[in-house]
Amino acid sequence: MSESEEIWSAVRLTLALASVTTLVLLVIGTPIAWWLARSRSLYKEVVATLVALPLVLPPTVLGFYLLVALGPNGPGGWIAELFGGRTLAFSFTGLVIGSVLYSMPFVVQPIRNAFEALGERPLEVAATLRATPWDAFWSVAVPLARPGFLTGAVLGFAHTVGEFGVVLMIGGNIPGETRVLSVAIFDYVESLQWSQAHLLAAGMLLFSFVVILTMYLLERRFGRSRW
Repeated sequence: MSESEEIWSAVRLTLALASVTTLVLLVIGTPIAWWLARSRSLYKEVVATLVALPLVLPPTVLGFYLLVALGPNGPGGWIAELFGGRTLAFSFTGLVIGSVLYSMPFVVQPIRNAFEALGERPLEVAATLRATPWDAFWSVAVPLARPGFLTGAVLGFAHTVGEFGVVLMIGGNIPGETRVLSVAIFDYVESLQWSQAHLLAAGMLLFSFVVILTMYLLERRFGRSRW
């Protein structure tokens, strides 16, 4: 594989990982955010703390425990055996699992904030019009919380693109399979290939600028405060 092919392979893999992770997080993060916003359970803050844990937990710590869990002797190994494999570590599936857990607070928190900002009034009005809780959720809560969904999707995607510690721990550096952009930059710097490292790092810098600019524009468009 040529140098340019390796770079484009890392780009494609990174974008695929970020896209799949963001989609999964929107699917599983929405009910979690709704429950955190509406529930009065005594365990609510415990769950919220678990969701937010990756914000302060060193990536290598999370990556280590994920490596153990996804390895041959962990639950991931047992699941992999059902499909003829030995482990979920050092695979794209393992990267998705790790990315979902590590980026979860960046998606769940904005959506939760958006749901909490709705208040009770819109749902009460929907109930007076004989809307079921399910109908009220999809026809009232979700459309009104759209800024939170947009913010969560942008942050989740961007955070996954920039991951390093977790993906390196559970995915390693396998070209075409687990070698994402952040790992590729590290690999180029380690091998003193400065031009390639500069190229990828500049691309990541530009991407980060666009993400932050997008966040400011979303805030200005919808009049929402940043979380």
